[in-house]
Amino acid sequence: MSIDEIVTRFHAAMAAKSADDLADLYAEDGLHEFPFGGLEPYEGREKVRAGYRASWGASPAEVEEVRRVALHRTADPEVAVVEQEVLVTVKGRPVTVPGLLVLRVRDGRIVHCRDYMDASAIGKVREAAAV
Repeated sequence: MSIDEIVTRFHAAMAAKSADDLADLYAEDGLHEFPFGGLEPYEGREKVRAGYRASWGASPAEVEEVRRVALHRTADPEVAVVEQEVLVTVKGRPVTVPGLLVLRVRDGRIVHCRDYMDASAIGKVREAAAV
């Protein structure tokens, strides 16, 4: 699977809040990190599955759309940077969460993902959920 196909499927999994579809994109020992999120990394495909199942299951945010703003190729053919926007609704309040994914893909699977989310937008999601 190409990086473009992986990004398309990654975004579809986010839109559907499908932890299974997301985890299936990862290598068995894939790593998903949240450098700015204050969250522990998910080490391994099954930790990705369990972590997203728990976080998406507990979130009141309804995903309206996941937009790929840009896909940047790097000099390393395994690495790409994805600019994205996730449009969610929380208790009727729309919030846009911009972010970046730095993906390393090997043999058609994600082996490493660094997931950078806009902390102020995440704060707005939490604020809307608390109302």
